Amino acid sequence: MQGRSNTILFPLAVLGLLALLTLWIDRTVQPPEPRVDGNTRHDPDYVLNNFVTTKTDTAGNISHVLKATEMRHYPDDDSTELENPHFTQYGVGKPSTMIEGKRGSVSSNGEIVKFYDDVRVVRQATADREEMTLTTDYLEVEPKREVAKTNRPVVITQGPKTVVRAVGMVYDKKSQTIQLNKRVRTHYEKPAVRKTSKPSKTKASAGASVKPVPKSSAKPAAKSTDRTPARQPASSTKQSKSSASKNAKLPTQTK
Repeated sequence: MQGRSNTILFPLAVLGLLALLTLWIDRTVQPPEPRVDGNTRHDPDYVLNNFVTTKTDTAGNISHVLKATEMRHYPDDDSTELENPHFTQYGVGKPSTMIEGKRGSVSSNGEIVKFYDDVRVVRQATADREEMTLTTDYLEVEPKREVAKTNRPVVITQGPKTVVRAVGMVYDKKSQTIQLNKRVRTHYEKPAVRKTSKPSKTKASAGASVKPVPKSSAKPAAKSTDRTPARQPASSTKQSKSSASKNAKLPTQTK
């Protein structure tokens, strides 16, 4: 009898141990219950309207300016979302670059600024380069490195006649270079050469009025046509004298 009871109790004890082990494993693999204190919710802890932030370099020069109509900060991932962001980057001796979009976000460390929807980039014109405009629907900017990149389609316009289309781009402001990744198409027209008129040789002093010289109404003096008459031959002269002497009357003598 005692041997039979031991034989029955041993399997029951093993089953109970397995049941406890199964319960412990189930509790271990179950995810923790959600907290109800609001820390896991993606809700903003503060909102700013029409804000502007300015950053300067070590010399006190303005490095970049970021502004938006609304900014929302989320504590769960320390991220920031922007509405109508407008970013302007400056550089000593370099043209400024303006970036704007419909929406944007800033990383927790402030190293990356992202722009979404109707993104527009404008690089200021220089003495030897015309203004450049870039449009896309997504752009990622690293202000410290002065680099902007995207994997989306882009359209680049420079001057009135140059249009470049591509998919994917990396713009490096420090080196003033643009890397286009794929599907590059370019339309270029050489600008017409402007003809410059030659300046007049006659110079007039400032404020002086120049009047045209009136034409003279007097006729030019007639050229003299008088010429010394040609000498006649000596024989003809003598003949004329002799004929004159014959025709002359002698005076009558009176006594």
